[in-house]
Amino acid sequence: MKKIDRRIIIITTFIFIVGLSFGIMKFLIAQKAEPPARRDNDVKRYVKTSEVKYGTVESHIEATGRLRSLSAIDIVAEASGKIIPGDISLKKGASFSKGDLLFTVYKDEAELDLQGQKSRFLNTLANLLPDIRIDFPGYEKTFTDFFNNINIYRDLPDMPGFGNEKLKVFLASRNVLSEYYSIQRDELKLKRHSIYAPFNGTYSDVYLEAGAYINTGGRVAHAIQTDILELEVPVKPADALWIRKGDMVEVKRPGDDATYKGKVIRKGSYIDEDTQSQEIFIRVRSNRSNPLLNGEYLVARFNGHSIEETMEIPRNAVFNTDEVFIVNGDRLEKRNIDVVKLNEKTLVFRGLEEGQLLVTQALINVQEGTRVRTGMDETAGNNRAGGSASETSPAGNNGSGANKKESGR
Repeated sequence: MKKIDRRIIIITTFIFIVGLSFGIMKFLIAQKAEPPARRDNDVKRYVKTSEVKYGTVESHIEATGRLRSLSAIDIVAEASGKIIPGDISLKKGASFSKGDLLFTVYKDEAELDLQGQKSRFLNTLANLLPDIRIDFPGYEKTFTDFFNNINIYRDLPDMPGFGNEKLKVFLASRNVLSEYYSIQRDELKLKRHSIYAPFNGTYSDVYLEAGAYINTGGRVAHAIQTDILELEVPVKPADALWIRKGDMVEVKRPGDDATYKGKVIRKGSYIDEDTQSQEIFIRVRSNRSNPLLNGEYLVARFNGHSIEETMEIPRNAVFNTDEVFIVNGDRLEKRNIDVVKLNEKTLVFRGLEEGQLLVTQALINVQEGTRVRTGMDETAGNNRAGGSASETSPAGNNGSGANKKESGR
């Protein structure tokens, strides 16, 4: 009995102590002063805005591509024999100008043979001149001048014209015509022994050097043109729609201020399977003071095309593909826009009413109805009408929109 009474006393005492502690805690909490309520102005968030105003936006496109020589050819021998050096050293990397003698395939025997043919042709004509003087007196002076103008060290002059059928039969029966055209054929063959530069360029590979023997059709070197080159630029199909054949293009090296003028000469009518891009080909002319080199990467800036009744803003001001915030009074509201063109850091749009305040920065952890304070975004304001739609820097931080989704990212 005594044990039971003792337990009851202990339990009662414990409950009393707990209740007393709870009562003291409530009393102390009740004595604490209420914190002052925060004023509405303290919770307003500062955002950058720009007044919606439509105008003409010049849309520029920048893309990087690799430079290629406009002409890259294998130089082959059109005759057989020993390679004789020309005006340019037959070495890899040697440069030449159009018309320079690159090399000669040994031609002394061919020259002597041709001179012998011309001598025999002169002998044939000399034997015919007396007959022409008697039978065709009207052609005597013509063929005499032709005979006198023949030089065995130079190409044959043009054959005199004749409309007399008897004279034609006479010359054909004496093999004058066949000998004449046979000599002209061999003159062409002799010229093929000498190889001249077809353009301003350089040797990118040399397969045979001076002194080597080569057969007809053998490869001697590979040459590329260096004064006129071609820039192959992959661009997005959506951007390619704004590029036309004949457009002028500004080309430069990445990080270099020096620029070159280019021209769009063709557009690929296909999409690259790996990059899902469309190829644009630009012709660029190099210069001697700062030459362009085959194989290097260049940045092409395509001239702008006017997009009427639009405005340009940073891309990170748009979320969920086509949603933006506007400021109505002092609160944020969502609106949908019509995206006309996407650039690397900006986009061109329409679809809002002019005069509305458009938020031009990315906002994090905000929702529609949030109270804000506004400030004009000068960057967006400068580009909204008549500006450039290429490299506008995003306003604000690099975050995304209210739902952390940014158009085109």
